[in-house]
Order: sequence, then C-alpha cells, then structure tokens
Amino acid sequence: MFRYLALILAVAFGLALPATAQTNEEESFQNELSYGINFNSNGGLIGGAFVRSAYYMNERMYQFGGLEVVEVKHPKENRLYNLGAGDFFIAGKQNYLFVVRPHYGRELVLFRKAAESGVQVNAVGAAGPSLGLLVPYYIRYDYGGQGARDIRTEQYDPDKHRSLDRIQGTANFLQGLGETKFNLGVHLKAGLSFEYGRYQESITGIEVGFAVEAYPKKMVIIPQAESSQVFSSVYLNLYYGRRK
Repeated sequence: MFRYLALILAVAFGLALPATAQTNEEESFQNELSYGINFNSNGGLIGGAFVRSAYYMNERMYQFGGLEVVEVKHPKENRLYNLGAGDFFIAGKQNYLFVVRPHYGRELVLFRKAAESGVQVNAVGAAGPSLGLLVPYYIRYDYGGQGARDIRTEQYDPDKHRSLDRIQGTANFLQGLGETKFNLGVHLKAGLSFEYGRYQESITGIEVGFAVEAYPKKMVIIPQAESSQVFSSVYLNLYYGRRK
C-alpha cells in the first residue's frame, strides 16, 4: 500500500509542477463544498465516503469541517464460501466496525494553479472525534445432526460455533443494528491534496495521506485474533466539488 501511495504522489507532483510556472493570479473562493469516496489500507474495495466544506481565511490558508464514514476491517479477515448453502461468510468475525469521523482542519496552499487551468497542491491536516460503531456480525449456523437441519441466526461466538462447515452464510446486515455498541475515540490525519479544474467552477481532485485513531479500549472484530485500540492507515480520497 505504501508503494502505491508513493507512486500516486510522484504522478501527482509531476502533473503539478508545470502549473507552478503559470501566471499566479490571486483568485480565491469564500466557500467550497466537496464530497467523494475513500480508499484506505484498513478498508475493503471502497473504504467509505465523506463530505467537506472549506472556507477562505487568507490567500494561503483555508479552514474546513468535514464528516467521514468508513468501515474498518481486521487484517485477518478471511472470506469463505459454503458450497452447499451457496453463501459467503467471514471466518471468525464477531463484529463489524464502522466509524463516523467529524473533523476540523486546515489547508495550506503549497503550489497555486493558474487562474484558468493547472493543478493546485495543498497540505492538509485535520483532527476530531471518532465514533466507533461495533455492529454484531450475524451468521446462520446449522445445529442439526444425522441429516436433520436446525439453522439458527446468531451473532458469531467462537465458543458456540466451532465448526466452519456448519456456518451457512451471513445473515441480513440490518439484523444487528439494534445491538450496536458505541465507542468514542479521537483521530487525526495529514496529507496532500491535488486539485484539478477552474476557479469558480467544478473541481476534482485526489488527496493522499496518513490517518491514525485511538479508542480507550480494544475494538473486538475477530475475538480469536489480536484486537487493537489504535488504528493507522494510509488513505486515498477521490473528490468532486464546487466553489463560490
């Protein structure tokens, strides 16, 4: 993942350098609203989504508030398939971990793009609380024997569900929402953003960086594997927005 991050940074800087030689007209905005999707080393194919609103402070500095929602997965998660039931499940998983991250941050303009085109490079830093939601992971388990079937839907328990062959698959995600456990922590992130587009019009961009968050107690996702209360990751955000 770190090699991919280094490659993205190298490409983005290569695109940004020509823009620094263009005319530096002091155009700024009062407000920017952007939203996008998150990829991170603790998530799956898509880690989550976010929305952010930024405000002008001076020609080199902007402040912003944002909200990010991501899923955190355990590095030991192993997705298996029950051929007889025709369904997938994650071996040993007891809880989903979803995180809601409101945050406040600053953007420092490192390279400003020309008024009509180019790439702007900003240094980004943010911090805020983390609301960790541990949602029970329900499975369908067959307690039957000698040809009989007795399938029950329960939260995975390593003391009760000892045979992977008897796990028929994953239950409906909504089934565990009413038993969600809330955990309050903190997080901070730092990175670089590369914005493409014109001022006063729509923009697109990428943000790459490093994030870390901590909770007062360990967050149990897979009880038979090591649990952690501190999570770190590299991330990539793809975003779209408008300025005015």
